[in-house]
Parts: sequence; C-alpha cells; structure tokens
Amino acid sequence: MMGASSPLSPAKLSKHRTSASRKWLRRALAIWLSVLFLASPAAAHEIRPAALELTEQADGMVSVIWKQPVLSGRKLKMRPILPAQCAPPEQTQQEFAGTATIETWQTACRLDRGEIRIEGLEQTLTDVFVRLTFADGNEQTGVLRPASSVFALETEAGNSPASAYLRIGAEHILFGWDHLLFVLGLLLLTPLRQILWVITAFTAGHSLTLAITALGLFRLPSGPVELLIALSIFFLAVEVVRKRAGKTSLTIRQPWIVAVGFGLLHGLGFGSALADIGLPKDQEIWAFLLFNLGVEIGQIMFVSAVLGGYGLMSLLPSDRQKWLARPALYLVGSLGAYYTMVRIFI
Repeated sequence: MMGASSPLSPAKLSKHRTSASRKWLRRALAIWLSVLFLASPAAAHEIRPAALELTEQADGMVSVIWKQPVLSGRKLKMRPILPAQCAPPEQTQQEFAGTATIETWQTACRLDRGEIRIEGLEQTLTDVFVRLTFADGNEQTGVLRPASSVFALETEAGNSPASAYLRIGAEHILFGWDHLLFVLGLLLLTPLRQILWVITAFTAGHSLTLAITALGLFRLPSGPVELLIALSIFFLAVEVVRKRAGKTSLTIRQPWIVAVGFGLLHGLGFGSALADIGLPKDQEIWAFLLFNLGVEIGQIMFVSAVLGGYGLMSLLPSDRQKWLARPALYLVGSLGAYYTMVRIFI
C-alpha cells in the first residue's frame, strides 16, 4: 500500500532504541548539570565554617567572638542567640577580614544552663564551630549545622575540643565540590595501576601546606588560592581531553607531579578553612592531626566510591565504558571553568 511505512529491521530497531536512549540520557545529564550550576555558587563559597567562641571570665563577664564567612561581599544572614540569662551587649566591634567578618562583644552571662542557637543557619550551607571556655579552664565544643542549629549548655566540660576536628575535616572535603572535582580529575587522568601512587602524592602535598598554614607558619589570601584551585580543576579536564585525543605531556606521562604540585595548593585551601575556626589552646597539634585525618578519611571514601563505579563499568563493553566516562569529564571541565569565572568576577 502507498504511504505505508515498512517495518524496521531488528538491527535498525536496535539502533533506533539506542539513539533514543542516548538522547534521554543526554537530557538527564543536562538537567543534572543545570542543577549543579545553580547550586554550586553557594556550595563553593558557604562551605567555609563560621565560628562562635565564648570565654567566661572570673568577674561573671563573657567575651564573645563571632566569625562568619562572607559570600559575594555580603555577610550571611546568621546571628548567634545566647541564653536568656545573658544581657544584651551595650556595643559590639566589627571588622572585615577578607573572607570573613569578626564581631566581638562582652556580656554579663553564666554558661551553666540554657542553650545557644544560630538564627538563620538553617537557610545556609555552612556549619558553625562552637567553643566555650569556662572560668575554671574547662572547655566544651560542638558543631552546629543547618539541620541542628541549637547547642545545649552543660555544667561539665564536654568532650575534648580537638575531637570535633576529625568530623570537620571529613565534612570539609566531602562537601567541598572543588576538592572532590580535582580528585575526580586525577582519577580520570591516571591509569588504574598508578592511582595509589598519584593519590598518595596529592595527600603528601596538601598535608604539608595544611600543616604550615594551620600552625600559622605561612598563609596566602584565600581569594587567589580559591581561584588557582578552580584553575587546577579546569587544567586537569583539558589534560584528560588531550590524553583521549592521543596527545601527551608531562602531566599525562607523570600525573604524580601535578598531583603533588596542586596538592600543595589545595592544602592552602584546607588550611585557610581550618584557620577560620582556629585551633583549641594547648591542643593545636592534636586538633590539626585529627582535622587532617578527617580530610584523608573523606578522600578515601570518595576515591573508593569512584573506583567502585570503575568496577561496575568494567563489566560493560569497552565502547560503553568510554561513553559513560564522558559525563564525569564534562562535569569536571564545566564546573572547573564555571568556578574559575565565578571566582574572578564575583
């Protein structure tokens, strides 16, 4: 009959279904990347923790230091609410410290009951590190998050102030898009047989500068450091593309060199975040070691998850493996370029 379409052969039908499936996956990937683009500016900047420090004095006064990150030149809409028995401050002093604002005041207060909460924290992506130092020298610490913004006061000192740094370190890398993107770029660039060596080189690099920065021996302004970190992500994406095109370079032949070199840079970023909350008095080394251990635990968790994905992909035909690896490469390159532009112009 005229106008009647002939049935598709099995081969053509399979090809048609594959094409439709790929179009659907491309659309899903585009939506996914769009969501990441919308969410990433906040995640990239608000991941820095805020810090609230209260020091009880013998005369019944309490010194308060409130330090919070600055987003695009503006303070986040957060403020600490002290217990009801604390008198409102007569005046406060405020200073701008580049990536954060620091507000200080004194109040007549007792830290033996009630609770401290951070108003507006639930509308952000940041955490607040709280440290209380009592008149007898004991300390109590805690970490407040958007989902739990209340800190209960106790008459007894809490756990060791340094112990909270383990979790802070792990969360800093697991929720730090820029650091995870760089590690993902390293994994895409590095042959499987060299991954352990390359990740170890990255760990050695960032551990060294983290120690130097956290202990106050050296520090760079966070703005240029964050810009260079974004550029390092984009650089890795370009190198992965060059490698897949059959080209070579020192980075492609010896990825451990770029791992240790950029690791030094990322360590400055880790150290800047740690400096924002400070280290507990007389426990600086212990707190730093726990923070660094937390970073390594978070990194191991992420690398293990990616390698698990590699294991699943190895069960597929080689052409499918290459196709499935493309979204990860697009993610690294696109967000690397995006973060670079954001940190230049915002």
